[in-house]
Amino acid sequence: MKLTSFSELDCWKEARSLRNDISILVKGFPKEEKYDLVSQIKRSSRSVTANIAEGYGRFHYQENIQFCRISRGSLTETLDHLIVAFDEGYISEEMLKEFQVRLEKCLKLLNGYINYLKRAKQDK
Repeated sequence: MKLTSFSELDCWKEARSLRNDISILVKGFPKEEKYDLVSQIKRSSRSVTANIAEGYGRFHYQENIQFCRISRGSLTETLDHLIVAFDEGYISEEMLKEFQVRLEKCLKLLNGYINYLKRAKQDK
């Protein structure tokens, strides 16, 4: 079955779920973080799905792969922001670990998609 939209990609679906949960999570952060940590973590988590979508819309495999690599960087940036949230006492260690597991799952799915694109590029 051929995909007809980026929204059918497992890596995008998982990143979307993560992004939505982060948006809910940061609503409990202190007001003084609204334009600092809250803004940064929301932007980095949104960047994950946005770059997957943008890459999917590109004509060449290599361009798609590059956007997926940017998305991968945004995943690790999001993790760093979550570590800051833990260090500042905004989330528990248990919550940090739960998000780490989910971020790792996103990373594995994204790496799988990148490998698929590399194979498809070679087979062309």
